[in-house]
Parts: sequence; structure tokens; C-alpha cells
Amino acid sequence: MTSSREDLVNYRLERAKDTLDDARILADNKKWNSTINRLYYAAYYAVIALLLNSNLKPTTHKGAKTEFSNHFIKSQIIPKEFGKIYSQLFTWRQKGDYDDQFDFDSEKVLPYFDPIEKLINLIEQEIARR
Repeated sequence: MTSSREDLVNYRLERAKDTLDDARILADNKKWNSTINRLYYAAYYAVIALLLNSNLKPTTHKGAKTEFSNHFIKSQIIPKEFGKIYSQLFTWRQKGDYDDQFDFDSEKVLPYFDPIEKLINLIEQEIARR
């Protein structure tokens, strides 16, 4: 079965929202490293939806970050603050997943929920405009 580009974009947007919900469950259980991971992936899935919608198909996480920055942050389609948040989560997700003795806490993690929810909403609005 082949999916249309629109189907893939919608799938990624739904994954972004579901993954944000997963992050909330993990935060409620004080699983901070896993919460950062899910927050990053919630943003990543939304970014991928936006890139796919624009016929951009990065093959790596770093490629997605670069394409997002080049096409949507630098052009000010998406406010710069969201590029910084996405980059921070990209770095933290790697630290939380791969570095030894690196642990997050509520003070670092909880402030990211509102911006990630806003980013997903902004991306959804931008996709609807195109």
C-alpha cells in the first residue's frame, strides 16, 4: 500500500500529538530522561511533517534540524525561538539517551511542554496554509 504525501504529513502530525501525550505520562511518573526523549520526538515528528509537506526529505535527525532551520527558521516562517528549542531538545535527547550519568529533572523538563505544544500547533497551521 502506498501513501500519499498528504497521508504521510497527517500521520506525522498525529504522531507528534500522541508523542507529546506520551511525554506527559512520563513526566507524571517523574521519568525525566524519557520525557525529554518524547518531547524531542514530538517536535521531530511535527518538523518532519512540515518538511515532507514542502517536498523536503531529510534522511537523518541532523538533516531534519538543518532543513528546518534553513527553510523555516531563517526565513522567519517559524519564529526563531522554536528553532532554539528544537536544537536544545536535539542535544538533550542525545545526552539523555547516550551519555552516562546525565539525568534531567523537573526544573529542566517541564518548561518545554508549552513551547513544544505551540510548535506543533504552529506547524499544523503552516501546513494548512500551504
